[in-house]
Amino acid sequence: MPLVSSGRTRIFNRNKGRVIVCPASSGYGAGMVDIPFFVLVRPQMGENIGSAARAMYNFGLDRMRIVAPRDGWPNQAAVALASGAGRLLDDAQLSDDLPDSLADCTYVFATTARSRDLTKPVYSPEAAMKLAAEKIAAGGKVAVLFGPERAGLENEDIAQANAIISVPVNPNFASLNLAQCVLLVGYEWMRQQGKVEHEVVEMAGTDWATGQETEHLARHYEDRLDVANFFYPEHKATSMKLNLRNMWSRMPLTRADVQMFHGILRQMVRWKERDD
Repeated sequence: MPLVSSGRTRIFNRNKGRVIVCPASSGYGAGMVDIPFFVLVRPQMGENIGSAARAMYNFGLDRMRIVAPRDGWPNQAAVALASGAGRLLDDAQLSDDLPDSLADCTYVFATTARSRDLTKPVYSPEAAMKLAAEKIAAGGKVAVLFGPERAGLENEDIAQANAIISVPVNPNFASLNLAQCVLLVGYEWMRQQGKVEHEVVEMAGTDWATGQETEHLARHYEDRLDVANFFYPEHKATSMKLNLRNMWSRMPLTRADVQMFHGILRQMVRWKERDD
């Protein structure tokens, strides 16, 4: 379990320009939370904090905690890079140390790309967010730790986590930008919520062609090609017509496609008759 501290947490309200101080285990963030907390541990650059906020909000995550930022807080560079996700910075919980930030959490993941010689379960981002969703559904509070840009989390940080998240990256270049790591974990969280459509077709103002419309198109082409003596030699005509018909049914045609193919053939016939 994570270490517990009875310290106090600060929240910066950008609009009012002040920092609110409240107990870490009560007030802000109290009660059941249906998403994980993303905890940035000793982040170095405001730009990376803002980019991480933007990455979080892309996937519906808005519970940010910041531990001992190097350049202080608030940070205007973070606001500039948040690009529309400034609300996360407004509501971000600021703590002086990691135990303070994790005081109310019941399960903690630590992200790292390196082996740490610590006995802990290691999950892929996908498996970790699946487990996070299960624990949150059972009433728990889950946090995910992200380390400083220079070298990531220290072993003392990871020792306070229940499990590790490791992203399968190139072993010869395992360095991930802070916001990139946040983005990967955030995406896997959204996948676990069933909000990712793996394939969708934009119909662009049309509908799929019906069987009747496809059949009419097939007959139109077959009739015109027959007049043009396309089905030759005669003993192959039946198989050629079958292949042509199979081609139309295999194609995912829209009504607009069918109309265009009809128009192409009509124009070719007009062009031929004009020359004749």
